Amino acid sequence: MRKVLLPALIILAAVVLLTRIFFLQVIDDSFKLKSENNAIKIKYDYPERGYMYDRFGKLLVANQPSYDIMVVPREIKNLDTLEFCQLLNVTKEDFIKKVAKAKIYSPRLPSVFVSQLNKSEFAAFQEKIRKFEGFYVQKRSLRDYEVDYGANIFGSITQVNESQLKKNPYYNSGDLIGRQGVEESYEEVLRGVKGVKYIQKDKYNREIGSYKEGKYDTIAVQGEDINLSIDAELQRYGEQLMINKRGGIVAIEPKTGEILALVTAPSYDPGILVGRQRSKNYTLLYHDSIAKPLYDRGLLAEYPPGSPFKILTGLIGLQEGVIDEKTTFVCHHGFSYGRGRFMKCHSHPASQQLNNGIYNSCNTYFAQTYMLTINKYKNPGKAVDVWSNHLKSFGLGTFMGYDLPTGKRGNIPTSKTYDKIYPSGGWRSTTIVSNSIGQGEVLMTPIQLANMMATIANQGHYYTPHIIKKIEGEKIDKKYTTRHETSIDKKYFPPVIQGLYDVFNFGTGRSLKVSGIEICGKTGTAENFAKINGKRTQLEDHSIFVAFAPKDNPKIAIAVMVENGGYGAAIAGPIASLMIEQYLRKRITRTDLETRILNSNLKPRYAILGGMEAGSAVESTPKDPRLQAKIIATTPPVQKPVKVDTTKQN
Repeated sequence: MRKVLLPALIILAAVVLLTRIFFLQVIDDSFKLKSENNAIKIKYDYPERGYMYDRFGKLLVANQPSYDIMVVPREIKNLDTLEFCQLLNVTKEDFIKKVAKAKIYSPRLPSVFVSQLNKSEFAAFQEKIRKFEGFYVQKRSLRDYEVDYGANIFGSITQVNESQLKKNPYYNSGDLIGRQGVEESYEEVLRGVKGVKYIQKDKYNREIGSYKEGKYDTIAVQGEDINLSIDAELQRYGEQLMINKRGGIVAIEPKTGEILALVTAPSYDPGILVGRQRSKNYTLLYHDSIAKPLYDRGLLAEYPPGSPFKILTGLIGLQEGVIDEKTTFVCHHGFSYGRGRFMKCHSHPASQQLNNGIYNSCNTYFAQTYMLTINKYKNPGKAVDVWSNHLKSFGLGTFMGYDLPTGKRGNIPTSKTYDKIYPSGGWRSTTIVSNSIGQGEVLMTPIQLANMMATIANQGHYYTPHIIKKIEGEKIDKKYTTRHETSIDKKYFPPVIQGLYDVFNFGTGRSLKVSGIEICGKTGTAENFAKINGKRTQLEDHSIFVAFAPKDNPKIAIAVMVENGGYGAAIAGPIASLMIEQYLRKRITRTDLETRILNSNLKPRYAILGGMEAGSAVESTPKDPRLQAKIIATTPPVQKPVKVDTTKQN
């Protein structure tokens, strides 16, 4: 048997090799196509990108024709450089640089020489194209924005860079690719598949017809249309309310996790990143260190959550059995928790239980609850990890997995955090008590705050937030329809929800009620500091508000953060109420709140940080009127959140 096995294996291997060689040389002539590449011209047919619609079918992003001038360096012959440059409005120096760059990419393959000509520019060039050997026109499509808002959601399209060319063989030099936002996240869905045509040339380099009668040609496949989960009118309204302000608004549908609005302020008109001025405008936006319009505060900005975090402190206290609805703490404008340590609180009745502790936003009540939670365990390290794990079950302290390409994880401290801060040990509940009211080491992004409220509205579960609602001909990723349960029993949510509802009846949100809509919410005010001329300076508080509505069968959960906006009910609260009413009713009855917010201008507060007088401009302010209309030039750089004392938490 052994004598037969070895010869049999050799014969089998030889048969396989001979079969493969026969196939490659006789049957399959694709390699012949490559070997004849010098005599074949490859033309690409670029498909239209898929359209974008909102959740109700409103068209948001379409396409418009564009024309690129392509160059094949080795084919340039007898060129009148002066006439060519004048026709395309380029200098001779630019011409030399562009051709040299194209040669580096490939002397034989096409590269973009001038991109994104409009129809009139294309028509002028097309008349004389026969005179310019080595150059030809490539038709593409650019985005045509039907709205002037939502730039942070859509993203943009731009030419692929060298790194992307190396990573993905689908793209060639000059191809367009989605950058940021939905354009980047759903690039493969939106881009479609480009078609390819192989053109035979003769020895004089003249085109003589399709190679192999079009055997290898492919047809372009248009990109798929998609429906985004956003409500376009709600998005527009949110951006309008945030004019002359800085911050973020995130609204989510609790029962699905669909993002209804994702507002960052300041923002810009997405249309300025289309056409030949794209590069110039993007550079202006990128280098605007004052307004930072490219910085998506709804996803990237990490803030101390302030008083809204007390909701979680109460739920964890209930789950851990250290309090119940009737547990009472006495608050005399605060409480002492150690020698020389006093946590201040604002004025309200002394005796506080869960319900009025929530609607009065009592620091004492939630600080005591937190300390009982930590002190329940002999080892504070274990206690903090138990507390931390409860919070992480709400999706906090981690990237949430939503379908947008940018984000921050926020911060939920663990025992390792404090072992690092206090390497000699000795830390305990009193050391870290500021966590109880959303200060200390706790940081959250606006989308995490909104998802927290969606989870509470659902009484203990949530769906990963996502911007996609429908892809034509495809199913959305199942991770967006997967239910995530928190570690808090469902029975503990109703009393907390009642407290949030009473915020609008008896508490800090009384002035924000909307007749006929039962809103549950929580105000928040977080102190913040910044260094100005080397000095630590206290600035106007951040204004925070979280809410969901209606109380029964909630349809919207929202988080609003307005930097330097003051007390939670001053700016953020009215914005939340207005957004909720706009979504549920499609009209506004609280016109008093609307007028106040639309007329609110926080630019003077930001001007202090910018080191200039209120309302003054900066050198980076774009001259394009559409840029000026959408960017708040006096908005300062993003402040790094700082720890605060616990004086103001409403």
